[in-house]
Amino acid sequence: MGMTIMIIDDEEQMRKLVQTFLQNEGYTVIQASNGMDALYKLRQTPPDLLLVDVMMPYMDGFSFAEEMKKMNDIPLIFLSAKGEEWDKVHGLRLGGDDYIVKPFHPGELIARIESVLRRSKASAVQSSTFTAGPLTISVETHSVLLHGKPLSLTLKEFELLLLLIKNQGKLFTREQLLYLIWGDNYTGSERTVDTHIKTIRLKLKNNGQLIQTVWGKGYKLEVPL
Repeated sequence: MGMTIMIIDDEEQMRKLVQTFLQNEGYTVIQASNGMDALYKLRQTPPDLLLVDVMMPYMDGFSFAEEMKKMNDIPLIFLSAKGEEWDKVHGLRLGGDDYIVKPFHPGELIARIESVLRRSKASAVQSSTFTAGPLTISVETHSVLLHGKPLSLTLKEFELLLLLIKNQGKLFTREQLLYLIWGDNYTGSERTVDTHIKTIRLKLKNNGQLIQTVWGKGYKLEVPL
């Protein structure tokens, strides 16, 4: 099965044009008309790469990139009529893998996409395992080791621990964790986060202190010096 690319652009004609280019190269294409629409669709079918217009209503491309990077690390190429140096630098600093100025030649777009996907594949192989002290998580095998021994976690516990270990030292509020792990349609309370953190700590036993509580704010994972 070919790779999937999501096109995020408020101009329908541009989306259809780019879709034609991509489908001719064997890619599966998903369309989104703005950043909000794209964030919703990302939860349904995460693509292999994102093509993101910068100037869009409701949520522009830069704002979308900031939100998307909080919950996923999908390769991203900005497509924009804004070719100023500041815009390019800003886009790349937000996590963009490339920045292409409109109008562009179809051949250039395909070549840039292939280049980003190659780099992403190589990077994914190197970064599919994360460690924090005695704790090791493998994304590829969906497994957790504590001092080299398997640790049994539920799906949500695994996702929560993976998010924290991938972002060591970063503080997440309960609200952020609830959104990133359970989704914006979840109707439960923030106590769900507390319950799952408590359970993970119990399973980590003497290493439960790896997950630190910042009172009144939220949680972070950090290895003590």
